[in-house]
Amino acid sequence: MSLPVTFVQVAEVARITPRTARITFQAEELDASVGASPDQQVKLCFPRPGQDAPVLPGRTDDAMGWYQAYLAIPQAERPWMRSFTLRRRRPGSRRLEIDFVLHGDTGPASAWAERARPGDRLGMVGPSAMYASPLSITSAAAVADWVLMVGDESALPAICTLLEALPEGTDIVVFAEVEDRAEEQPLPGPAGTAVRWLHRDGAAPGRRLVEAVAAADLPAGTPFAWLAGEASAVRTLRRHLVEERGVPKASVEFSGYWRHRFTQDDAPTAEDLADAREKSARAEAG
Repeated sequence: MSLPVTFVQVAEVARITPRTARITFQAEELDASVGASPDQQVKLCFPRPGQDAPVLPGRTDDAMGWYQAYLAIPQAERPWMRSFTLRRRRPGSRRLEIDFVLHGDTGPASAWAERARPGDRLGMVGPSAMYASPLSITSAAAVADWVLMVGDESALPAICTLLEALPEGTDIVVFAEVEDRAEEQPLPGPAGTAVRWLHRDGAAPGRRLVEAVAAADLPAGTPFAWLAGEASAVRTLRRHLVEERGVPKASVEFSGYWRHRFTQDDAPTAEDLADAREKSARAEAG
């Protein structure tokens, strides 16, 4: 099974909050499955200085072969690569919307997005079915008493796609942490979805989420819980739900999207590797 590799070109740039840019890309090639389900992740390849477009790895028939092809690119030419969740695909087109959290020139993705203009080109790898959740949000919600979603601004695109996939009548509680009130944005979802916004206001990433969930009077019954955002906060939240709230491990879907004071170029920690092994085992079992 090959993994899609294509160039994408900026078509539109919009600020949906002061620190979030929604960029619409036109893809050169796009499989029909892209954008057909929620929470699809892709890897964007950013050009090195002096390049108009990134050097992309060649296509292979092996779903993991693309990464070996990526590593084979000389380091000076090898693009920076970052993971993103598709916000949506525009129906009947090859246009994709991806939200970027802007935090200055502290990383290649944010720095590029601050200056993005129509016509700029990136590379895109994926999405891959290998990394899809073994449990769909709709099937999970059908057997759970209610749904809990917890995440920071990096998780909002995924949360929005998941909320859009859930049917009316689903009981949903969302905890969303952003920097301040200006970063709140309208969320979709079934009528009655309860959303609690938490403002970081300079606190450590994830701290407000952990405190709020731990102190919350949550609905009765067994939830399906979806957690994403800063990796250490996600681990703490998962332990709280499983060990203190009695939520079964199988009912908690979790992803550490980023690591405080680390980048995706830094080596994974022992905890990162343990999380990856567990998610891989769950995917194989599913």
